Amino acid sequence: MADNIEEKVIMTPKCKTATSTTLVVERKVVQAEASDKIHVAGGDHTGIIINKEQVYENGVTEPCHAQLEFRVYLVSAANGSHTREARALRFWFKPQMTPGERPHEAQAFFRELVSPQDFPKDYVGFIKKIIKLMQHKYLQLKILEIELRQEGTGTPPPESNGVISTFIEESAANQTPVISEQRVLDMIENAYPNPLTVDDFITAGKWSKAEVKDALEALEEKGLTRAMSDGLYIRQHSVDTQVVKQMPKLCSSRQPSIAVITALYCEKQAVDAMMDNQETFVRYTTVGESNVYTLGTIGAHRVVTTKLPSVGRTREAMTAAGNTTTRLLGIFQKVEYVFLVGVGGGVPHYTDYERHVRLGDVVVSTPAADLTDKSVYVFCEKAERNEKGGWDYEVKPYKPDSFLLQDIALRLMRSHAPWDSYVNEGLERLRGVPGRWEAPLGGSDRLTMDVGNGAFIEVSHPAPSGDQVDRGGLRVHCAPVAGGRAVSCSGEARAAFAAHKRAQAYDCELDAVLDSVKGNRKDCFVSIRGISDYRDGTRGKDWQPHAALAAAAVMKAIVAAMDPPTD
Repeated sequence: MADNIEEKVIMTPKCKTATSTTLVVERKVVQAEASDKIHVAGGDHTGIIINKEQVYENGVTEPCHAQLEFRVYLVSAANGSHTREARALRFWFKPQMTPGERPHEAQAFFRELVSPQDFPKDYVGFIKKIIKLMQHKYLQLKILEIELRQEGTGTPPPESNGVISTFIEESAANQTPVISEQRVLDMIENAYPNPLTVDDFITAGKWSKAEVKDALEALEEKGLTRAMSDGLYIRQHSVDTQVVKQMPKLCSSRQPSIAVITALYCEKQAVDAMMDNQETFVRYTTVGESNVYTLGTIGAHRVVTTKLPSVGRTREAMTAAGNTTTRLLGIFQKVEYVFLVGVGGGVPHYTDYERHVRLGDVVVSTPAADLTDKSVYVFCEKAERNEKGGWDYEVKPYKPDSFLLQDIALRLMRSHAPWDSYVNEGLERLRGVPGRWEAPLGGSDRLTMDVGNGAFIEVSHPAPSGDQVDRGGLRVHCAPVAGGRAVSCSGEARAAFAAHKRAQAYDCELDAVLDSVKGNRKDCFVSIRGISDYRDGTRGKDWQPHAALAAAAVMKAIVAAMDPPTD
């Protein structure tokens, strides 16, 4: 009889309407015997009780400790129609679990529930997995309330596959490479300040010579590109540029102490919009990488900005990124502070508003508060599953000798700095410059989660709870930034690595740049990422210009808060 009064996991219907069902799964110490209203499971399911009462209240009056909502599309086996269903989970934990641990535990539960390895494809499997997780693993979870709410029928989302809706990103590998002015312009901007030949476009895009020339002529008519000698094409910069073979010597008072490194063309445009008294030089060379330098001021500080000629994991791109950085720091030897500014991919938190990073937010690379490792950037070279079901990583960590820039960012964040004033200033300066610099409409920020077999579920963004406040405007987070295709492009590994290192953003792999920064003994550096997607920043074309502007605005706020130079 002693076994009958152990802690059991009990599922009970709470309420039911024509369009919704609410269930309660709770952990209780009870003595239960089977009856027409109670089913006591046995065998592999010993310890589970199904209560068939129709009306039930869980007896808890305090607000839930964490909650989240996501959506799926259910497919009728009879006629193939699709029904959109919202599923809400509300968590209450045992008193032993601290308020700080609760959102993390709820997030871990949700991630395991929708793991691609065994995502439950039907209603019964979904409820069964919840009960088993609660019974065997999440022992501090006292009550879980599940609400299933139908939201009507309709056409399936694109590429519907099986039971769960598929929000599938367009894959360039599966698309016919149809030429367009935008694709040609993207190639030119990515290569800038290096020019491209017609053959470069034909090779990369598998387009005809006539198609390429038509697109280039159209872009030139719009003032976006210009033809150089020898059939070379380059982006027409929005400000006057001076083409030089060698950078002119600068007197001491004009030497910059701050360097800003960007990877995308829109990132450099956004950073340049934060500066006054600009001069832009393109150091053009027919062999190797050309370089672009814009000199200007932010407050009392002299600043130089540059754009990497290419990024990625090819040997050529990594070499070019490192060489560009080394050349920059060699030419401008008074540089003491290095900023890596641009877009990145956010790491969402499905239950905690404060820890949740969404599109348009900015992450400043700072050490994790609860880790002894004080790295501000962690590059993952390799990620492998181990025998225990966890992950083993090979990483390159980076931390500055001086945390001055991180300390300023933390101070500004705690004092709710007026970041938006710099965003608005940038918008005014970029008026007329091609690109959608304003934030896209909120409906475009869709948070999806990979559940395997090319399928995704859509998750609602968490709302403020308790004493959390939505102040509106630009949100800034201080946390480590991560990189590495081994984790950034894999849903499960990406989330696991971010949790392991407390990273809140991924970038487009800038470890070669930081290798050069450290190799040149620059002791004060920071990465600032405006969030344009939930991968590594390279997918979110719609959000890229605004996210780049937000990152540049945070950079300007940090620079403006630095002590004026003594020289």
